[in-house]
Amino acid sequence: MKIKTFKVEQWMNEWETRCKYNLAETCIDSLTIKELLELAGEDVEEYMMKLADTRLTYGHIYGSPELLDGIASLYENVGHDNIIPTHGAIGANYQVINTLIEPTDNMVSVMPTYQQHYSIPESIGAEVRLLNLNYENKFLPDLDYLRSIVDDNTKMITINNPNNPSGSWIPLDVMKEIVEIARSVDAYVLCDEVYRGISEDGSYLPSIVDIYEKGISVGSMSKCYSLAGLRLGWIVSRDPEVIHLCRERRDYDTISCAAIDDKLAALALKHKDKIIERNREILNTNRKILDDWVNATPEVYYIRPVAGTTALVYYKKDMLSRDLCVDLLQKKGVMFTPGECFEIEHSVRIGYAFDSKLLKEGLDLFAEYLKEI
Repeated sequence: MKIKTFKVEQWMNEWETRCKYNLAETCIDSLTIKELLELAGEDVEEYMMKLADTRLTYGHIYGSPELLDGIASLYENVGHDNIIPTHGAIGANYQVINTLIEPTDNMVSVMPTYQQHYSIPESIGAEVRLLNLNYENKFLPDLDYLRSIVDDNTKMITINNPNNPSGSWIPLDVMKEIVEIARSVDAYVLCDEVYRGISEDGSYLPSIVDIYEKGISVGSMSKCYSLAGLRLGWIVSRDPEVIHLCRERRDYDTISCAAIDDKLAALALKHKDKIIERNREILNTNRKILDDWVNATPEVYYIRPVAGTTALVYYKKDMLSRDLCVDLLQKKGVMFTPGECFEIEHSVRIGYAFDSKLLKEGLDLFAEYLKEI
């Protein structure tokens, strides 16, 4: 199988250990095990002693009851039989697309998005039809265009909500129209919801599986729950055929998730309200820092992100994004992700969900750099 280079991941692999200010990070200020246990109200020493007695077998093949309870709590009307734990959201996306898409199918993918959603089906031989999200439409889908590119051979529509990299959020009424378009051709809707979970005002963010019988949600512990090191994600669908087919493929590429990952993820989800409270404060504080900086910096502009942990910031310089990002890294120690990784030039993806002081310093150095060039 031939597949394109995964631009975002290769960029991160090359540079993230060589920068002083990592503003390419997309997780919300990652927790230590000790911090997780303290948020959960556990005695750290006592819990770690019990954890040391955990026998490292394969564990629960389809996830422990405690983990499945925690994942189900993130949705409306979802039970254990609707959930498949995976090795991160990256494993979930890979499993769904490879299970459901055939070379004879066509599928629709939004752009920009995580590259899995268009490069994996291309590698299978399926026809990928792009639904471009753009600045002028605030990175929301053009429904008329979507209607024009689906047909009876469209097997799946993939969306990313909240969107990576722009931080846009598709409102519920628009989501319902996407569902009707998918239903008209009997297509699945795969929604990468890895950034779903924390709204600005504390309201519930609806999932695709809440509103569509053929909806497939992908999520993980990485972004909103600050636990990327657990490498635990999930597929959720109310379509029994999706669950059956994905479980059959899972025997070949996963078997089960790690027992300790399962245990810690279950604990985190049991106490998710405390983690979300912590992380909402970080997001809301830092989103304002970013917004104030953009408004005060004439060399840049953007659509303000309303969800997720990232923003797509455009710069007013005649310089390709990779060249700019490498030069910025070498001169100022500041790391962004080039817009090139999302097929959008003269822009950078900024992650803003970590230490506020580091964010301010990195943004100020970027402003300084833009003036110098």
